Amino acid sequence: MARSEYDLAIVGAGAAGLIAARFAAQLGARVLLAERDRIGGDCTWTGCVPSKSLIRVAKAAHEIRSAQRFGLAGGPCTVDMPAVREYVHRKVQQIYEPTSPEALAREGIDVALGPASFESDRTLRIAERSAVARRYLVCTGATPATPSIPGLDRTRHFTYHNIFDVPSLPASLIIIGGGPLGMELAQAFQRLGSQVTIVAPRLMPHDDPETADVIQRVFAREGVRWLRGRAVAVRQESAGVMVTADDETEARGDAVLVAAGRRPNISGLTLDRAGITHSDRGIPVDDQLRTNVPHIYAAGDVLGSEQFSHVAGWQAFEATRNALLPGSASGRPNPMAWVTFTDPEVAQVGLSEATARERFGGAITVTRWDIARVDRAACDDDEDGFIKLIADRRGVLIGATIVAGRAGEMSGELSLAIARRLRVGDVATAVHAYPTYATALQQMASQVATARWRSSTAGRVIRRLRGFAHRP
Repeated sequence: MARSEYDLAIVGAGAAGLIAARFAAQLGARVLLAERDRIGGDCTWTGCVPSKSLIRVAKAAHEIRSAQRFGLAGGPCTVDMPAVREYVHRKVQQIYEPTSPEALAREGIDVALGPASFESDRTLRIAERSAVARRYLVCTGATPATPSIPGLDRTRHFTYHNIFDVPSLPASLIIIGGGPLGMELAQAFQRLGSQVTIVAPRLMPHDDPETADVIQRVFAREGVRWLRGRAVAVRQESAGVMVTADDETEARGDAVLVAAGRRPNISGLTLDRAGITHSDRGIPVDDQLRTNVPHIYAAGDVLGSEQFSHVAGWQAFEATRNALLPGSASGRPNPMAWVTFTDPEVAQVGLSEATARERFGGAITVTRWDIARVDRAACDDDEDGFIKLIADRRGVLIGATIVAGRAGEMSGELSLAIARRLRVGDVATAVHAYPTYATALQQMASQVATARWRSSTAGRVIRRLRGFAHRP
């Protein structure tokens, strides 16, 4: 049996594994990247890439139907689902190509395709191959969770693993789950022409409550139905599928999409042979992303915590840095940021208002603008949403919530500001191009900075000396 030795062996070639492998190769390390399925993982094949491609197609269909609001002749839009599938698959392939085994080999990365399992804490088996490494990184991601709903196992249903291969557009689609994935696909399929019903006790339960209110209002306007309850039974019928909620209300549809969370991919890794502590909830790690076995690290969705590709990639980079270079770096992202790609988009950076109030009580400042106040949003007829900036008692930015057409793009600036512990007023010092959505961040920051100056001792003294005391 062939036996190879490496500086770092990475198990899992999704977003995390790819970033780790490329970084390690750039450091000059001998790198093995093992993948049981397809390079790119969920993000490329069944997650971020196909979902965002489908969302863009659905938005185009929506814009055609609603063009009259811009003074254009809107009208019916015929959706050719096989052609839509082809577009989505083409975009997936386009993003996959630079990460193919051949492309990675040119970067000095040894790729091994096949199921991987630990033979010991020092030896890894990939199919018929055995490898030894000084350090290991486990980043096998997660897979769709199947809730224990009576009848679901006897009913044909979709998950995000196969919904993008649906052969034809279902006339009616029931989505179980009100989290980010369920919400994104609910709007997309509704805009493509399905009648969508969401079955969930709450929509976007982990987001600012105002966010859920805005998205619910937009969804209702576009025709998405919401059955407010937890799915407790699923039944296949001759005419389709029936889903019953815990308040005994029912929804009928042609197809069911289960979007009820994810569970870590640890099956088949034989972690026990390596002595790695784990459970159904994932692999626990310390602040440096080490497992209980010091030379074995883990990162990304397999940890069972945040399920975001950007967090997985960031953790994998830090884990690789800790495994191969002197010193150590924290694997805990600060600030946490995420985006739900509905229309409008929802971006959360750092602390939400509720979390900030729990942590700091009344010693925070919350500044909120309706997105309709933003000139560019008004020009785009994008007036559903808001921007909320949260600062501590010293004026340091600690959180932000944005609901807007370009919320995701706006969030990066605030992520940097929070990570660098900048004051809200610091955001005002950068001149933003006009008219952009980000102009509002500068304007809001200026408002906060001015208010803080007015209430400060220096501000009160100067205003009084200059005779400004009674001016508004």
